[in-house]
Amino acid sequence: MLIGLILFIAVMGFTLGSRAGLSWPEKFVKDTVGFVQYVFYKPTSYIAGITEDISNLRSLQEENEQLKIALSHYTRDKARFNWIEQENERLQKDLDFTNAQKEQYDYIWKIAQVISVNDDPINRSIVVNIGEREGVKEGMAVSSAEGLVGVISHVSNFTSTVRLATTMDARDPSSNGIAVTAQGKENDVFGVIESYDQSTGKFLMSRVTEPTSLAKGDLIVSSGIGGVFPRGMVIGTVKEIDVGQYGLTYTATVEPAANFTDWKELFVVFAPEVEK
Repeated sequence: MLIGLILFIAVMGFTLGSRAGLSWPEKFVKDTVGFVQYVFYKPTSYIAGITEDISNLRSLQEENEQLKIALSHYTRDKARFNWIEQENERLQKDLDFTNAQKEQYDYIWKIAQVISVNDDPINRSIVVNIGEREGVKEGMAVSSAEGLVGVISHVSNFTSTVRLATTMDARDPSSNGIAVTAQGKENDVFGVIESYDQSTGKFLMSRVTEPTSLAKGDLIVSSGIGGVFPRGMVIGTVKEIDVGQYGLTYTATVEPAANFTDWKELFVVFAPEVEK
């Protein structure tokens, strides 16, 4: 104990004195401690880094899942928004069309949704979602916002079948022709659209007696003569005028205003009944 006390006092005296540097025992101890710390610190820091990376990876995975869900919601909402925007534009166009027609003629235009299409080339027809309950009758004209589409051929309580104007054939006795005239030339031009050329996709306006009054680009509308189709229904525009079969009358080729494809809504025309 005495020897230990003496050594302790000697070490204290040695370390308390003014020195320019560390002694070799201090250097040895310091280096040893530093080496041991380095040996234990590297694996510990490596393991801590892996643990932190795993934790960050899990958080990143959760964040990616949330972003995927948000992206799917955005895609769904964007598609729905685009559909609603297109539908609003289409319905606004239909509203503008019906308002313009009301200002010209005393007709009621009831909108109808197309629920099915028959693509039979011989007897093309469509079915709309209004019928006898809404007052629809056979023979009523059906139009799109662009032009005449056809005529009601069959009516049930809740639906109606529309025979398209593209099925008109002069050789078919059940096919009704459309008495027509040129808009703005009602007193000068008269003709009848009796057939539709499937190869060219155009109507044939026959029985034109005064071809000089009819010009390329004229808008052809129904004249209302005969009472089958109301007056002023848009048919199409004149593309060509040729001499008729026997050279006594002329035939005009009319490009339809309606495109006869991809309908969403159509209009059934309720014209005032003419007293007999």
